[in-house]
Amino acid sequence: MPSHFPLADRLQASTHQVENQPPSLENYNSYTTDRALQEGVKREGDTDDTALKTFGQWAGSSEAIALGFDANRHSPQLVTHDRQGHRVDLIEFHPAYHQLMQTAVEHGLHASPWRNPGPGAHVARAANYFLHTQVEAAHGCPITMTFAALPALRHQPSLLESWGDKITAPHYDPRNVPYFEKQGVTLGMAMTEKQGGSDVRLNTTRAYPIDQGGPGEAYELVGHKWFVSAPMCDAFLVLAQIPGGLSCFLLPRWRPDGTKNPLHIQQLKRKMGNVANASSETELRGAFAWMVGDEGRGVRTIIEMVAMTRYDCMIGSAAGMRQATAQAIHHATHRHAFGARLSEQPLMQNVLADLAIESEAATTLMLRMARAMDQQDDEHERLLARIATPAGKYWICKRTPHHAYEAMEVIGGSGVMETHVMPRLFRESPVNAIWEGSGNVQCLDILRAIEKQPEVFDAYFAELAKAKGADVHLDRFIHQLQRELQDTQALQYRARQLADGMALALQGALLVQHAPACVADAFCAGRLAERNGLSTGTLPTGLDCAAIIARAQPAE
Repeated sequence: MPSHFPLADRLQASTHQVENQPPSLENYNSYTTDRALQEGVKREGDTDDTALKTFGQWAGSSEAIALGFDANRHSPQLVTHDRQGHRVDLIEFHPAYHQLMQTAVEHGLHASPWRNPGPGAHVARAANYFLHTQVEAAHGCPITMTFAALPALRHQPSLLESWGDKITAPHYDPRNVPYFEKQGVTLGMAMTEKQGGSDVRLNTTRAYPIDQGGPGEAYELVGHKWFVSAPMCDAFLVLAQIPGGLSCFLLPRWRPDGTKNPLHIQQLKRKMGNVANASSETELRGAFAWMVGDEGRGVRTIIEMVAMTRYDCMIGSAAGMRQATAQAIHHATHRHAFGARLSEQPLMQNVLADLAIESEAATTLMLRMARAMDQQDDEHERLLARIATPAGKYWICKRTPHHAYEAMEVIGGSGVMETHVMPRLFRESPVNAIWEGSGNVQCLDILRAIEKQPEVFDAYFAELAKAKGADVHLDRFIHQLQRELQDTQALQYRARQLADGMALALQGALLVQHAPACVADAFCAGRLAERNGLSTGTLPTGLDCAAIIARAQPAE
């Protein structure tokens, strides 16, 4: 019986043509297509952004995006012993991870404001970190800890002198060799223990002086650490007990005599997200370390590091929001359904615009904090950073998981597939909210700052006052927030409510000053007006959603 199908179709077994499938978002410039980032860098940093334009072209390339997928597809592996039975505590990574680390270090994400300080140094570094994290977030852990370690080491000038150049050097060396054989090193930290978690006062690890003891002197540490992230770093800031109280120590992976330091990795953590980064449980079996800072002042010393890592959590979560927003808008712009382009349908416009204003608000607050970091000699900036960093870390990081889910829902079933970046963004989204102090810790830190330095309260409201009269919803919201903060009843019980309000008010104040009216109006009407909730896609009518979406569009 003769076939009714054309010969070509029969030979190719053709069933259909692939249509109405959005192309992958790649080979674009993730800096020049991000208007909020570009404008923020120029406003807060006032520096030449030529290098950022070049970096943005790399970060949006298919080659860079592939590195992120490969680094997460092949998780790190622990090798405790070599074939002769010697303890090595080695972590093996896919080459993609090392390439991402090398790129980050060579571009100064780990130390550029310390190595090349100057106007806009923190803003430029934050923007680079923001772009790089959109490629892959997990390797940012050792980059952040290295960046954050140097302020803590300033408490011990002798150690800063011997380690500072290696910490800030633009050289990545992944070899498992002594620090003195390397041009550049990475640093981590180890505070958490099983019995205490965030309450490091319960730490049981003990330090014993090798000689006379004291600041800058050598000790041996015995104990355990339940969560050591990036255990392949060259040294760690560690908390341990001595007779004078909890103290801070710098613990290298190799002793100064070139022998292996007995920091034994027990196992790698199996994590929901942050897969490309190694996190571990370790035991210290007489590990060599130097004391950093004064005896009994370990928390005060290491908090310098923690404050900077919290700041980077804010950058990382803002980056995740931007990438999720870009993916959602890109998909909806290229996808047709129910007879029209998705991005032109009213309800989808409401959702996309809502995602976009959440992302821009996060980016704007993050860059404002970068300027505050650049201007720590200014009292207002120093005080603002003290209170706004925990508020921003709390709010931006906490909003990111819901934001990632909503972006994934825009994309639909293909957004759940591991061939898409959204599953990784979603799994990564809760990490920054939990690490470096969970939500409750950030809220209590805000109250602690107000109690110990009441002037931070004045600095915060002085910053809000710059936007006075610009939006009726914002003015009303700030007035209500002032009343709530003046009420001293049950402050700890209400701490999350207060932190929510502080973050929203600051984001609103910044947007009405610096963002286009379409964005600022949508934020204030959608976030600050009493009748509106915070569910995505519930913006009030009368807003220019099309303009908001066009502004956030990840295309030239």
